[in-house]
Amino acid sequence: MSPRPFERPATIALPGLPELAAGSSLDGLWLPEVGDGGPSGAAVIAAPHPQMGGSMDSPVVTELALACSDLGFVSLRFNWRGIGASAGVASGEMVDAVTDYRAALSFMEDSVDGAIVACGYSWGALAAARACLDASRVRKLILVAPPPEMLDAPALDERGVPTLVIAGDRDSYVPIPALRAVLDGIDGSKLVILEGVDHFFMNGLAGIGEATRAWLESRSER
Repeated sequence: MSPRPFERPATIALPGLPELAAGSSLDGLWLPEVGDGGPSGAAVIAAPHPQMGGSMDSPVVTELALACSDLGFVSLRFNWRGIGASAGVASGEMVDAVTDYRAALSFMEDSVDGAIVACGYSWGALAAARACLDASRVRKLILVAPPPEMLDAPALDERGVPTLVIAGDRDSYVPIPALRAVLDGIDGSKLVILEGVDHFFMNGLAGIGEATRAWLESRSER
């Protein structure tokens, strides 16, 4: 494999909203694709809940970024509003998370040609799943530990984006039977269960990377 490129800072413009000062932005990290053939697409990766310590420095978010880069995708991970150098106040509202995620998608759409993989972990997975519904360039979806009761299976099934879901079998926030029931209603979804892993993936990072690389490779459009 070619040497891994270095990440560099990214400044993601936020839309003009009453609660945000003009010119507000999110801070992000941009990771180029591995290899010299040019990117095969892009990936946008969202962090866990901002009011529970979630940031783009999450090991799970980092692992997703590295796995996508290895498969030829430029990746972008970002901090929610109010976290790190991002403007605003940390919010527990999903509407704000989707707005932030859409800002990151817009940044990527302006920066890289080709299809986009929407990714997220926990709260970030829910934001990615909602933001992709009206984002035509999102062609794949990778969700790590999404709380199943907050996934809109009919909307995702209608959208028709191939979806990989990764969860641990000891995750008290993501009961596997409930997750299976939701995914049964989403055509084209694949569930990977990591044994002995809880919601925080302290011993499951390698499994996330392996599952992501294998799935992206199997669905390569190159």
